[in-house]
Amino acid sequence: MEKILFIAHTEQDGTLPAAARETLAAALDLVNKISGSTLTVGLIGQDIKAAADSIATCGATSFLAVSGADFATSRYSSDAAAVEALAKKAEATIVLAPTTSRFSRAIPGAVQRLKGRIETHISGMDVVDGTIQVQRWYYRQRMVATQTRVQRPWFLLIDGGVFPAWNGTAAAANVEAVTIQSGADFSRTTVLGVQSASENSQTIRPDADILFVAGAGWNKKQSDGQLHTQEAESLILGFLANSNSSLGSTKSLVDQSHEGEAVLSFMSHLNQVGQTGSTPRHQKGLATCCHGEEPHAVGWRFINERRAINLDANCGWAQGKADVLYIADSFKVMQKVNQLLAEK
Repeated sequence: MEKILFIAHTEQDGTLPAAARETLAAALDLVNKISGSTLTVGLIGQDIKAAADSIATCGATSFLAVSGADFATSRYSSDAAAVEALAKKAEATIVLAPTTSRFSRAIPGAVQRLKGRIETHISGMDVVDGTIQVQRWYYRQRMVATQTRVQRPWFLLIDGGVFPAWNGTAAAANVEAVTIQSGADFSRTTVLGVQSASENSQTIRPDADILFVAGAGWNKKQSDGQLHTQEAESLILGFLANSNSSLGSTKSLVDQSHEGEAVLSFMSHLNQVGQTGSTPRHQKGLATCCHGEEPHAVGWRFINERRAINLDANCGWAQGKADVLYIADSFKVMQKVNQLLAEK
């Protein structure tokens, strides 16, 4: 029998992130497949009542929480102590948590204290003959491994977009508080505040339905023999604003900043998709001015519907890597698209 613990932290407004609801769905699926297993919910945050009530009907046998001002924001010392305390209180053998920057930093330390094991970036999970098997991609998402462990507790960090988010009705949750004695290490690190990009300059939106990927062609000479970098910036930012899409980039476009060429001012290595960049998970993807880059195609492995705009019908991207290929000028297409979106 497995004692499964689902752990999540609250957002600044006290709600649960979308990735947490997806991980909760994974935990419930695991409980249904393992006979005799139980599910406990563990929450971390300043005020967890709203978060607990929002998932009160998920079917968990108990709700635990570590709350207070010390746990309002991300900090390794307090988060690691909270995870450790929740796992001990629940006597957990399997712990599931979303892959967030906060947990990716703190949970490995808690695993060491509990003498457990951890797998990160889980992209699939199943139970075969009573044994939990998890999947994880390796070598830049070119190889997938299926693995299991016998040592407990076993921590699993679930990637976003793998499971559908749990979406049930809210109710009043009966939450048991888990008390942690604040030590000197809690006050050694002080969170002064959060600096984030303004809404107009925000280009990375993991929860967006559409991923717009810009290739190196945007900064190349166009049909008139001239560069149109400023126009490219206007078209791309216009589409992101009108469609609320997330922005991706090929490695070749990011590398241009080191080669002395004109670059898009808002583009950075954080936008890179594939080849040591991110592996995004969006419902739809639109690639523009991309020229059949295999690492870029690998980075798009988990996009459900992939479309591309390119002037070359024989480019590598057109050979089975896109579901739909538009043979057209990206500048002209995006001008028309932005016009149509603005009219809505």
